[in-house]
Amino acid sequence: MNNDWSDLIDKMRQGSVRALSRLVSRVENRDPGWMEAMQQIYPLSGKARLIGVTGSPGAGKSTLTNGMARELVFRGHKVGIIAVDPSSPFSGGSLLGDRVRMKDLWNLDQVFIRSMATRGALGGLNQSARDVAKILDAFGKDFVLIETVGVGQDEVEVVRAADLVLVICVPGQGDGVQALKAGIMEIADIFVVNKADREGAEEVFLDIQAMLDLDPTQDNSRPPVLRTVANQNEGLPELVNVVLNLLTSSGHRRVWQDVRIREELIGLLEKQLLGLIIQYWEKDGSLEKVVRQIERGERDPYSIVQETLDRMLPKIKK
Repeated sequence: MNNDWSDLIDKMRQGSVRALSRLVSRVENRDPGWMEAMQQIYPLSGKARLIGVTGSPGAGKSTLTNGMARELVFRGHKVGIIAVDPSSPFSGGSLLGDRVRMKDLWNLDQVFIRSMATRGALGGLNQSARDVAKILDAFGKDFVLIETVGVGQDEVEVVRAADLVLVICVPGQGDGVQALKAGIMEIADIFVVNKADREGAEEVFLDIQAMLDLDPTQDNSRPPVLRTVANQNEGLPELVNVVLNLLTSSGHRRVWQDVRIREELIGLLEKQLLGLIIQYWEKDGSLEKVVRQIERGERDPYSIVQETLDRMLPKIKK
């Protein structure tokens, strides 16, 4: 790792927000040396508590995250926010609208907000978001709120990154039972019925309670169900109370620790190996060559992938 990375890490540890911002950007962009930098940062992390905020589009995740951050700061905590927005399928960029909705936090020294694009990651979260959470942890944040992109019922990646997951539900999104399908509804530590001042909110609240009643495994660990009106700050102090109580309860999320470490290792390996294979193909122009062969019907993608693996695996083993 070159001295530039080391200088950034040193300045970040001394409290430089500018160094933190540059470090986050360079790790997110996967600049050369990023992995060596994370090797230095990893031992400095492990103190912050990570809270995932997930739910369908339009559920008010950004407003609720904004309100929770203000409440945590009011109680004397330092907060990092990772707001994930969907990527453009064409440019790879993102509107990053979440940051606009959190503009009242910009002038708070205790809060650092980072907007990130999914960059094609399914499940609402990408690997670089996990890396950024570790950097914010190493910087000294007490809590890191991870607001995922709203992708629907399969938005479950956040459970592998967070200590606690809030699933946000709202009235007015069709049949109440539709919102209670497997996947996203199974990862909640806390259910939040946001926009609870709207018609139909009580129905959503009762539907969630009914769903929990049907699960015989939910004994003392039954997720609480809370009501909020985030844009009016209603219910947010009570929500933060429940969050803090759950985070301090013994053994919470311990069962997920092995899963999280295993998933992170596999995710990093997948990304790195894919990068090596793409470099291997692009080095001599063979990627374009095999694409043309498939287009002309001369080859099939399965045999090409198999041949590539057969050539590369011996090199990896060495």
